[in-house]
Amino acid sequence: MNLVSTQSQQDSKNKAAKNENELLNSSGNQILLPEKPVVVIEPSKSWVALNLRDLWQYRDLLYILTMRDIKVRYKQTLLGAAWAIIQPLFTMLIFTLFFGKLAGMPSDGIPYPIFAYAGLLPWTFFSNAVTNSGNSLVGNSNLITKIYFPRMIIPMASVASGLLDFVIAFGLLVVLMFYYGVGLSINLLILPVLLVLTSLLAIGVGMWMSALNVKYRDVRYALPFLVQLGMFASPIIYPLSLVPEKWRWLIALNPLAGQIEAYRSAFFGKPFDWLSLGVSAVLTFAVLIYSAYNFRRMEKSFADII
Repeated sequence: MNLVSTQSQQDSKNKAAKNENELLNSSGNQILLPEKPVVVIEPSKSWVALNLRDLWQYRDLLYILTMRDIKVRYKQTLLGAAWAIIQPLFTMLIFTLFFGKLAGMPSDGIPYPIFAYAGLLPWTFFSNAVTNSGNSLVGNSNLITKIYFPRMIIPMASVASGLLDFVIAFGLLVVLMFYYGVGLSINLLILPVLLVLTSLLAIGVGMWMSALNVKYRDVRYALPFLVQLGMFASPIIYPLSLVPEKWRWLIALNPLAGQIEAYRSAFFGKPFDWLSLGVSAVLTFAVLIYSAYNFRRMEKSFADII
């Protein structure tokens, strides 16, 4: 009797173990589960693993988050996408009045309104991208704590959503150039390269700020102040030629300075300062790589402290 009972218990255990590896789908058919897991989610053992392949696999999510940010930005607004033009336009009018008219700021022979607007165009894109991406992880905390995906996608989507604003604001620049009698030149062919370079710089700075903001929430208060200081450290109000020769190396440490001068060269057909642009490109990639490595190192604790 004991032998039969023991055999019956063993058969029940075997049957239960088999049932654990089987599920029923909605049609009632059995689905066999693999003995080993297909995907294992675990923190990286090395802090230098960027896992770029993972970013490529989730490229559809990057597109979805980018479109979501664009829709949320202009949802329930009266002016909609016109806000992309209003910010640089009114800033240009103020700069023209105080710096162009009252202070007599030089503009390298270019009408000061479009000189200032040409500098404000990439700066507005960069500053908004850094501010939005710097707060993006905290703003998507519910998403981070529920599902797995490469966290880098969130600040990248915040930067990508600002490209539409740049395109809209660039249309106004073309109108202003025709109004002031400044024609377009072949130098505009380099504009996509400059836009990619500025986007990479914004991703690098924004990604770094977003990671710090998860741990230190006062970053969100300091970030607008730092961005405002950065505007005066960049040749937006003034031309780079106004800076004394012995101090230009200090301006060159700002990677956005060489890019803004390159934007003006592309818009107005001026010769490019390839040395300044090359230094800016090197600094941009250095910031991007440094930020990516630090982001991956801090990413492991996002879900715990956000």
